Amino acid sequence: MKVYESTDVRNVALAGHGHSGKTTLAAGMLYAAGATNRLTRVDEGNTITDFDDEEINRKLTISTSIAAIEWNRKKINILDTPGFNLFMYDTKSSLAAADSVLIVVDGVSGVEVMTEKVWEFAEGFNLPRVFFVNKLDRERSDFQRALDNISEVFGRYAIAVQLPIGAERDFSGIVDLITMKAWTYAPDGDGKGREIPIPDSLKEAAEAAHGALIEMVAEGKDELMEKYFESGTLPSDDIISGLHDAVKEDKIFPVLCGSALRNIGTDLAMEFMQMFCPNPTEHPSLKAMVGDHEEAKAITDKDHVTAYVFKTVADPFAGRLSFFKVCTGVLKNDANLVDMRSKSLERLSHVSVPVGKGLQPVNELHAGDIGVVAKLKEVLTGDTLCEKGDAIEYPKVEIPEPSIAYAIAAKSRNDEDRMGNSVNKILEEDQGLRFYRDPQTKDFLLAGSGGQHIEIIVSRLKKRFNVEVELRQPKIPYRETIRGFADVHGRHKKQTGGHGQFGDCKIKMEPKERGAGFEYANAIFGGSVPRQFIPAIEKGIIEAAARGYLAGYPVVDFKVTLYDGSYHDVDSSEMAFKIAGRKAFKLAMEQAKPALLEPIMKVEVAAPVEFAGDLMSDMNGRRGRISGMDTKGGTQIIRAQVPMSEMLTYQNDLTSMTQGRASFSMEYSHYDYVPALNAEKIVAAYKAAATGEAEEDE
Repeated sequence: MKVYESTDVRNVALAGHGHSGKTTLAAGMLYAAGATNRLTRVDEGNTITDFDDEEINRKLTISTSIAAIEWNRKKINILDTPGFNLFMYDTKSSLAAADSVLIVVDGVSGVEVMTEKVWEFAEGFNLPRVFFVNKLDRERSDFQRALDNISEVFGRYAIAVQLPIGAERDFSGIVDLITMKAWTYAPDGDGKGREIPIPDSLKEAAEAAHGALIEMVAEGKDELMEKYFESGTLPSDDIISGLHDAVKEDKIFPVLCGSALRNIGTDLAMEFMQMFCPNPTEHPSLKAMVGDHEEAKAITDKDHVTAYVFKTVADPFAGRLSFFKVCTGVLKNDANLVDMRSKSLERLSHVSVPVGKGLQPVNELHAGDIGVVAKLKEVLTGDTLCEKGDAIEYPKVEIPEPSIAYAIAAKSRNDEDRMGNSVNKILEEDQGLRFYRDPQTKDFLLAGSGGQHIEIIVSRLKKRFNVEVELRQPKIPYRETIRGFADVHGRHKKQTGGHGQFGDCKIKMEPKERGAGFEYANAIFGGSVPRQFIPAIEKGIIEAAARGYLAGYPVVDFKVTLYDGSYHDVDSSEMAFKIAGRKAFKLAMEQAKPALLEPIMKVEVAAPVEFAGDLMSDMNGRRGRISGMDTKGGTQIIRAQVPMSEMLTYQNDLTSMTQGRASFSMEYSHYDYVPALNAEKIVAAYKAAATGEAEEDE
């Protein structure tokens, strides 16, 4: 692939709700541009941008794929992003490399939950937004209804720049409202429009829509408004330049139309991108930490080389692939750059341009362009590469913490030996994952955005690294505490041949506020317990608290005061006082009204308004406490505090209740008391398990 100047590059992310047709649209663009020799399809599993085995099997985009397209002497880097909530963290991370977003909207369903989510992401990155109303060849599709829906949710500045010719099965072409030309498409899906006169049935509607577009373009600039008032219209050059500036400045959000499946309108969409979407140099300056202060860095060739790594892929054959955007300077092949996080010097050999899983070598990349390089030693997603001696770092995209965790265990000893290394390789490419060991339950936990996300990772472990693992629901990290006070006497006395064992202590136990932990106070006066034995009593209490009293969970949030005791000159020892401390703890727990605590999660659910009633009823059934509700467009946001034990199956239940149109996030909030009935069941289960283990030991 040839080298393109910064002004000839367009970085456009295809984003939107799942199954709105982003991958099919990318396939149509590649075919129309001559990058592929046939129109590939998701159903056939042969698209350029969905090439992972899991994506092919599940027929959905899991991870952003990049494809460079050459169109009319311009280069369009298409970023085909995921559209389902479980993988939206990858969409957000990838938008850091885009300069505009083409939001794909289903012509039947209209604006959906994730449509609004990607709009928020694009707004956060200050990216211009263009809409593409897709699937206009489907039954019950309606461009005007979709346009009204877009305007209702996102405002009046979302305006049509195209109109469809025909509807549903008869959809066959497009009227371009900028040039006032019409195009028709052959049934074979070659993606090449043929110019025709605007149909008589559409002339009136096209004139009205053209006038509305000109009026909105004129609103963007005073000089254009004056021309408009003088003549009632604008010259074509002013329309083009005015619309370009309005798109760049987020004053207009154009709405295109087409059918990706039949490849209608994909060529016009690319033409629109290269004419009206901003090139990287027109993007606002990037914020960067230069040394110890923040600076604005313009995207320009006339600066030292810096690059931001926005994606990593762990390829079992090519090794680690690092996808990056050149932020400043001209990056040459075999350049030596420093990774600012690890401080390692990295050689970028065989710099390439990605086209799906294919890589096309290039000699250099100009500022704003996107490339990929293999086998960098230390570089991870979110890292900044710069020249030696420079200290420039771009901010890493903040990704939400995973909402659900599963316990993971290797199926065999051979798998166990390789599991950790294999999981860590996948962690390098998937920012939405966490892998850690629960210090309380000792389980290895794999945390992700949902059950399907974790299942995909388990499948990748098997296919890529031949590691088989088992998943199970994680143990809930319950804790124990006390509600009352206790004053007890713990004594350990044992007489054997020779030295005996003697330890004696009196303690008071009282509850502390939630989250305060354990406190040990020494109130001994007069040396009733020698100083060297006082820490041993504390150690005995800590060990006993770690084993729990009711159900084997750690005891927390209590204070112990040692106020008296006795000792023996010969038989007392640290071990004897440690055992006395354990006994005192157990006696105190009997008196101090022990209780179970459970983790409470802060949950936020986003769903279409029509599901709000069912979701709130379900949340109440999970012992949840609704803490707030908001409405954004057609989306209802419900906030609640819910016990972790009630949320283990929530992802699947939510999908069933809302036909996959809802999303949720969850994070730890605090611990609270388990209701008596639930606590009794937990304690009974623990005792039954303990009895079973004891019988096995016998």
